Amino acid sequence: MIKLIATDMDGTLLDENGEMPKEFYKVFQDMVDKDIKFAVASGRQYHQLKYSFRELNHDIIYIAENGTIVMYEDEELYANVIDKSYVSEIIEDVKPIKDAYLVLCGKKSAYTTTDREDILKEMHRYYHELKVVEDLHKVEDDILKTAILDLKGSEDNINKILSPKWSDRLKVTVSSFEWLDIYNKDANKGEAVKLIQKKFNIDEIETAIFGDYFNDVEMLSAGYYSYAMENAPEGVKKHARFIAKSNKENGVLEKIKELI
Repeated sequence: MIKLIATDMDGTLLDENGEMPKEFYKVFQDMVDKDIKFAVASGRQYHQLKYSFRELNHDIIYIAENGTIVMYEDEELYANVIDKSYVSEIIEDVKPIKDAYLVLCGKKSAYTTTDREDILKEMHRYYHELKVVEDLHKVEDDILKTAILDLKGSEDNINKILSPKWSDRLKVTVSSFEWLDIYNKDANKGEAVKLIQKKFNIDEIETAIFGDYFNDVEMLSAGYYSYAMENAPEGVKKHARFIAKSNKENGVLEKIKELI
């Protein structure tokens, strides 16, 4: 019997337009009626996720910022903060890179220095609380993650620039075509799911996982019913036990209905 379902958002639960499937609220109520815990596990900010599920948030577990913070009923279950010296160094590393825009992802808000409206619009998709500041070095907040928006494509551009320097100290993850995330090595969505399983006494065989990108790989190993989306890269699919239909075909909801 399934007791926990955890799903990524972009490219997974959300459709190709970034919209929630129309049937979601009915399926969610079915999960509530069967006492199944539901977690959204995303690179998005906690405040953004909470806003997206504002009609339901008292029932949802939030695994935000790629697993660096876990929230449930407004209570912080877990947080993994980057060392301030690392944050300062990353700020300087990104400054000279053309078409790369840095976001510091803190507990209270996200922070950036750009004033480009098109860039801010893209950032607001993932960060409901976003402040434009003059100097990122002066931000006073616990930083969970640094995220870089790379207009040239994160995997083939900024990932190749930053990974050689940082991959021995921090986790460098391509989280979408445009975004690269950097955070502590011991933080990921998979560890967050395991924390939730322990808190609610849920076993791996009672857990279903859905993901579509490289920041979902560790999470896919945390549940027996692990589904990569049909639209996922082949490098992600090999980490899943099963394949779900693409996000365009509401693959997550179709599989949840089967499972419950």
